[in-house]
Amino acid sequence: MKNALILGGGFAGLEAAIYLRKANYKVTLVSDRDYFYIYPTSIWIPTRESEFSDVCVDMNELKNAHGFELIIDSVSKIDAKNNTVTLKSGTVLSDYDHLVIGIGASKMKHKGIENTLSICGAPEQSLMIRAKIDELIQKGSGKICFGFGGNPKDTSAVRGGPGFELLFNVHNLLKKKGIRDKFELTFFAPMPEPGKRMGPKALKMMNKFFNMLDINQHFGKKIKMFEKDGIIFEDDSKLESDFTMFIPAGDGHEVAKLSDLPLNEAGFIKTDDYSNVIFKDPAMPTNIYAIGDSVALEGYEWRAKQGHIAEVMAKNVAHNIQEKDNNNTNFKGYHEHLNILCIMDSGDGASFIYRDEKRAFMIPLPVIGHWLKKAWGSYCRYSKLGKIPRIPGM
Repeated sequence: MKNALILGGGFAGLEAAIYLRKANYKVTLVSDRDYFYIYPTSIWIPTRESEFSDVCVDMNELKNAHGFELIIDSVSKIDAKNNTVTLKSGTVLSDYDHLVIGIGASKMKHKGIENTLSICGAPEQSLMIRAKIDELIQKGSGKICFGFGGNPKDTSAVRGGPGFELLFNVHNLLKKKGIRDKFELTFFAPMPEPGKRMGPKALKMMNKFFNMLDINQHFGKKIKMFEKDGIIFEDDSKLESDFTMFIPAGDGHEVAKLSDLPLNEAGFIKTDDYSNVIFKDPAMPTNIYAIGDSVALEGYEWRAKQGHIAEVMAKNVAHNIQEKDNNNTNFKGYHEHLNILCIMDSGDGASFIYRDEKRAFMIPLPVIGHWLKKAWGSYCRYSKLGKIPRIPGM
């Protein structure tokens, strides 16, 4: 039985582990957390609609359900040339036939970033955001700013959707408590049209939402730094804030940057359509793959890194590894599956957003959309545990 070493316990790594086990490979999964975190549904932790445990799936349960070996540790070094991986504990792993890298990405390091919290950061930050919002609700008024940034070296590394969702959910929470008029909510971003990658119709609809919900917009100015009481922009203007939720753009993972892996300008790992890591030196190993946020995503200008794309990459890698080991060449690529797909929740409803190379649209789903996303969260948990069947394409 051939074996695969998978680095990362997020959407990409876990999916690769599940599908390689289905293909009867011996799989070792290295994760720096002892739980799988369902980031898309973590937006309800700050507003107390969900508890932290609601969006966590125990890694040991997943291990037992699928039969992979599990190491809870973080990766400190990847030596591609010598086919070794060193963990923070000092353990060196080398006994594998295939290496799948799904360690995710680092974040752009803005000056003063410690004065912000991110719904897409370390999972524990969702609880810290909750505490900040509780504090302001207790105070009875305040200025709250929500935003996200970009990476000029790789435009696919932006993740703004959760920022919009948290903003709308906080608006809805304050409205339910009858104190929305006591709060000033602002969405900010350095690009002139944040959300443009979702398509023109979705962008127009978002602007309508902002105006209808009395949410201020501060777009088109680069961020200079964050302070405890606000955001300073390139022209030295200041946006006052009692609490700032900011999602930095992705940046190449520090471990990848210190490795001998081929990287793009932003530090993301270069792969081909089949997720094989592309080495210029023909003497380098051919058994290394990269998937998910750690990858230099190729394709359309509007491309974006999302969980479902990471899972497509993972399934394809499991298939491609089997093909390679069986001396076949029916490989599967991820480019044809590139799209933007999400249910953007607002707390009292949602909108279904979709974009590919042929079309882009946004469909409002009052009330039912919120419960559809809730249902997806349960589906994600129980399907990954193997307790309910997987829906084709999901």
